[in-house]
Amino acid sequence: MNLIVTCDAEGAWLDWGAGRRRCAIGPGGIAMKGGEGDGITPRGSWPVREVFYRADRIAKPETVLPLRGIEKDDGWCDAPGDPNYNRLVKLPYPASAENMWREDHLYDLVLVLGYNDDPVVAGKGSAIFLHLARPDFSATHGCVALAYEDAVAAIQQLRPGDSVQIP
Repeated sequence: MNLIVTCDAEGAWLDWGAGRRRCAIGPGGIAMKGGEGDGITPRGSWPVREVFYRADRIAKPETVLPLRGIEKDDGWCDAPGDPNYNRLVKLPYPASAENMWREDHLYDLVLVLGYNDDPVVAGKGSAIFLHLARPDFSATHGCVALAYEDAVAAIQQLRPGDSVQIP
């Protein structure tokens, strides 16, 4: 199964065969990513690698995908010159890393997408996830974001080898 992202005059949408659902994307829209921090949601087909969730906030998701609880010291390295660039790290980390244990609810449920991970190219972009959307569906930093209920429904249907397609 593939989750397909599309855009039109009304906004961005994600569809996995259950009808299109509203989603948020980066402020730079969908394009070939220029580099770290450009706000672009990268065009391409990105396999779903694993699911992270905040066990202190939400129930364990029903999924056959690899599943991991987010820990308070989890981070995601976004420093292009670091050997762990675009990888999960433990905080505090000596290089720049995004905190996965967020105060808001955006990372209560996260699907790690296989963007720039095989191989990792320094500066090409990091931390491209499918995560939870803000209530107003405002722009992400380049990720795809869904309402909680829609993310749970999609995760329940995903299988290893499935991907998010961003044409």
